[in-house]
Amino acid sequence: MTAMDQLRAMEIFVEVARQRSFSGAARRLGLSRAMVSKHILQLEEKLNVRLLHRSTREVSLTDAGQAYLAPCDAAVRGAQEAARIVMQTGDTLAGPLRIQAPSSFGVAWLADALARFSQPHPQLRPLLHVDDALLDPIAHGFDLTIRVGGIPDSRALAIRPLAPCRAVLCASPGYLRSHGKPAAPEDLRNHRCLHFSHLTDGTAWHFERAGERRTVHVDASFTSNNGLVLHHAALQGTGIVYSTTFLAWRELQAGTLVAVLPEWQLPLNYLSALYPASGRPSPKVRKLIDFLVAEYQPVPPWDAAPGPAVHLPALQTVHAPSA
Repeated sequence: MTAMDQLRAMEIFVEVARQRSFSGAARRLGLSRAMVSKHILQLEEKLNVRLLHRSTREVSLTDAGQAYLAPCDAAVRGAQEAARIVMQTGDTLAGPLRIQAPSSFGVAWLADALARFSQPHPQLRPLLHVDDALLDPIAHGFDLTIRVGGIPDSRALAIRPLAPCRAVLCASPGYLRSHGKPAAPEDLRNHRCLHFSHLTDGTAWHFERAGERRTVHVDASFTSNNGLVLHHAALQGTGIVYSTTFLAWRELQAGTLVAVLPEWQLPLNYLSALYPASGRPSPKVRKLIDFLVAEYQPVPPWDAAPGPAVHLPALQTVHAPSA
């Protein structure tokens, strides 16, 4: 086993330990399950020790594997950082770039931006993981995480705001013809409400108008952990959805969705970039963040023309340091 092969096997071992699965590691690394298993066996033979317990349901670390994981991870990260320094002294960006983003934003906006960012860098290999769960960026090995609200209180992460994320209630014209249009927040109790399960306050929807604040606990008739699911349900006339302008702006402009209670403002969140705070970010992470800032500031394109009936909270100036 050459030194290069051993380093590759160490990288695969770290990913298997993170995923607790050969199949999960194979998907993340773009390898076959058989190839992942082969590298782990070769590493165990090289070290003359068993690193993993295998079962049909899960992979777990042996005592030796647990002791080996931290220094192995440090060695892999050190080698990757050394390679980045050598390969990216100029403008060339290369190698894997692991990004996690909410499903709705990843599909609606980030996939397109990432494709355009990657075009001048054919050696760059973006891996975009879309998931609405609040995953730990460091534990899952992401280089960059895009997050809507839900910013963790962690010194291990650096944060750079990208854009305001404005919420909007909307429904299809057909639903409003059949059920009527709410005149006040309290009227929502008599409507079918489509609820995003990752909202911080559960089914308590908060409203503000001219200093007046109201909270309504809605009876969610349809709940999902995916904003795109709720968006499509609203288009089918299922009910009133708690959405965002980055997801609903085209339909609001086209009239296939109509803003509900537009004179009331919903809480303003921010779209942020999170990355490990230890050391300087790699050039590819820093340049991608700069690219996204240029795309979405000072006013993001989805809020440039949100539709005739959408009242949005005043845009606050974000003073964000460079990555």
